[in-house]
Amino acid sequence: MTTDSVNIRELVLGILLAVTKDGEYSHIALAAVLEKYQYLSKKERSFLTRLTEGTLEKQIELDYILNQFSKTKVNKMKPVIRCILRMGVYQLKYMDSVPSSAACNEAVRLAERKGFRNLKGFVNGVLRNVSRNLTKITYPDKNKSPLFAMSVQYSIPEWMLAQWSWDYGMEKAESIAASFCIEGKTCIRTNVTKTTPEQLKADLEKRGITAEPIVRKDYPDFSEGMYLSCYDYLTAIPEFTEGKFMVQDVCSMLVTHIADPKPGDYVIDVCGAPGGKSLHAAERMQGEGMVEARDLTEYKVALIEENIRKSGMKNIRAVEKDARMLDSDSVEKADLVIADLPCSGLGTLRRKPDIRFRMTEEDEKSLALLQKEILSIVCQYVKCGGTLVYSTCTIDRMENEENTKWFLEKHPQFSLEMQRQFFPDEGMSDGFYIAKFVRKQVKS
Repeated sequence: MTTDSVNIRELVLGILLAVTKDGEYSHIALAAVLEKYQYLSKKERSFLTRLTEGTLEKQIELDYILNQFSKTKVNKMKPVIRCILRMGVYQLKYMDSVPSSAACNEAVRLAERKGFRNLKGFVNGVLRNVSRNLTKITYPDKNKSPLFAMSVQYSIPEWMLAQWSWDYGMEKAESIAASFCIEGKTCIRTNVTKTTPEQLKADLEKRGITAEPIVRKDYPDFSEGMYLSCYDYLTAIPEFTEGKFMVQDVCSMLVTHIADPKPGDYVIDVCGAPGGKSLHAAERMQGEGMVEARDLTEYKVALIEENIRKSGMKNIRAVEKDARMLDSDSVEKADLVIADLPCSGLGTLRRKPDIRFRMTEEDEKSLALLQKEILSIVCQYVKCGGTLVYSTCTIDRMENEENTKWFLEKHPQFSLEMQRQFFPDEGMSDGFYIAKFVRKQVKS
């Protein structure tokens, strides 16, 4: 199948509409299309992925450009036309391998194919105008409107930038924003019950896959992580389907390092899907004890079970439970509780670009309250002398340090052993927060 016969741009349009109009998550919608069309060549999949992710990632800038060249403003356009034009401008500005004529002509054909023959001239006119004037586009003045200028430059909503500027200063906010424009790498964790990092690296490189070991000077015993590149797609890698590695962010792996589960422990991961931290804990426990990976729905539990099956681990089970409901049978039974809770996800914009326009300040406040609710429930499962690890994949103080402060005030039976905010501009990992609490030996 060629790009023309399948029409890659039409597939991209479908994903963009699913995300921006129907509310689907971009990484899920994209993965579903790549799974369905596995017969596409590596070049075609690469084009599809880049155009999808890039159009979503640069959406604020693309809309800013379109509003300079279109009499009809972006928010007044029909969803299909809006997405077609965004795709077109992204190709014109960011994909040098695509001729300007191809970007314009294919957009016109796509509009016609989708039933908008009457808007062909509009699409053609706007994109030809943008193409002719790309070097003449005027951008906001950073001195006059710093947050607006940064918002357009990095395609991040002003309210997020304002929050980061307030919490960390303007310079750090811009550094964070810039880091989300750097293309991410696929991060994996070796299943050390099936292979070693050294053997996995050698096996992957025999297949022409580059495997770059991740070194953390702050965590010298961290050895199981690698960045992968030069591969086609994961499910075509035997080591992946055999469970010798799974995709997991560096900081997500560090949760288990910091939690430090021991052989024989009873561990409860209260929001465990898809199972990365739970399986990591089971591995570090050397097959002894038990990890109970819980989540809210049958679908999420099935994800955990599939990863357990691939891993071959026996000291782990998946259970469907609502973390907001007290499980009286678990009170003071766990040596370790892992609470990687639902959050705003602002640390993952590199991997999940649609969070930029999906998340709101009100959503953040609601999530912070949900986190408090869950923490107050699940902390009861920790036995005296046991450990509670709270983590999020966000860089929002309200969900992180402020929740930790609140938790300590409300639950004096716990002491804080450590907390750390990992920032996305410190490397290729997500923005991530980890706090480790220990329940005092003597009950309060």
